[in-house]
Amino acid sequence: MANSRELSMKVRVIHRYLGFFLAGIMAVYALSGIALIFRDSEILKTETVTEKIISKNLSKENLGKEIGLKKLHIDKEFDGIYYFKEGTYNKVTGASKVTKTDYPFILGKLNNFHKAKSGQPLFFLNIFFGLSLLFFVISSFWMFMPKTPIFKKGLYFTLGGIILTVILLFI
Repeated sequence: MANSRELSMKVRVIHRYLGFFLAGIMAVYALSGIALIFRDSEILKTETVTEKIISKNLSKENLGKEIGLKKLHIDKEFDGIYYFKEGTYNKVTGASKVTKTDYPFILGKLNNFHKAKSGQPLFFLNIFFGLSLLFFVISSFWMFMPKTPIFKKGLYFTLGGIILTVILLFI
């Protein structure tokens, strides 16, 4: 009995201090997660127009590299001018006009937390954060004694959350 109480107390202490430690990170993830919901719209984004002279007579493939658009799709070509969603390019003069929309600097940096890939330094933070959240899920069951009414009620809420998640996955 003493061993299970000691384990329970240790889990509670770790849960408490890890929660305090991660409070700032959770706030950043929450705010940037909300912003990422709107990533397919122009909400919260600023527009930047760049006009410059680049190399003349670029092919469609090389144009994307030159102006910094990975997925360049030419909509039409008329009188030596390429028209695409983000702007125009004149093959004869080399004049280009590109309009890009992106998040403001700070919001862009915050959103990189969610989009970090395995080759980036934030990758380790994401793994640590994900494991910490998993620990919170598991350790929350040590907050109350299993035979108490509040624990049983908590299990119903857990089941409700699982059911809601499964339903939303298939909508």
